[in-house]
Amino acid sequence: MTGGGRGIGKAISLALADAGCDVAVNYVSREADARATVDAITTKGRRALAAAGDVSKSAHVTALVAAVETGLGPVDILVNNAGRVAFESIDQMSEASWNEIIQVNLSSVFLMTQAVLPGMRARKWGRIINLTSVAAQAGSMMAVHYSAAKAGVIAATKSYARMLAKEGVTVNAISPALIATEMVASNPHVKPDMIPVGRFGQVDECGDVAVLLASNAYITGQTIGVNGGMYLGS
Repeated sequence: MTGGGRGIGKAISLALADAGCDVAVNYVSREADARATVDAITTKGRRALAAAGDVSKSAHVTALVAAVETGLGPVDILVNNAGRVAFESIDQMSEASWNEIIQVNLSSVFLMTQAVLPGMRARKWGRIINLTSVAAQAGSMMAVHYSAAKAGVIAATKSYARMLAKEGVTVNAISPALIATEMVASNPHVKPDMIPVGRFGQVDECGDVAVLLASNAYITGQTIGVNGGMYLGS
């Protein structure tokens, strides 16, 4: 689980633990959050470890996957949740900002998937779950780079799913919108009445979908919207 220490990542980590999984919780800087999630998983009777590493960098990914395989065994379920958003107008956006957002949100999916895929293919079983965003589907006026990166996640999800469909590996995406996380709570411009169901989503509602995708062998190449009706497109 990349970026698994808080928010949606933590909820998915705990939901998978409830479903019987041992979980590696990746983090970059917020070690305390990751270790708190690990503690919550172990109280459920599952094994867990906190694994440091910047998943947008290939050397970190190699070391991270090696540490997880040593500590917990082969990676059967990969959840690509690491992400970062920056709210900038086109005039404010720099080349460096563009590259950073693409690298964190999209390149990380490529690097982590390529790292664990050989083992999944050899075992003829694997589940890859990528976190995208409604911004990929509806667009964003203040985060073009983020929207582009998350749209790339959807395209990569479909491509990997098509390539791996006959090998026992499914690849799907979850597309949340306005889930009650730290980021949403700190944004004064976001209100529950923006959502048709009239409330923010709960992180556990994303965890439920992750468990479904991890347990189902016939769903692949899909983007599941968890958005309270905010975006109704396919």
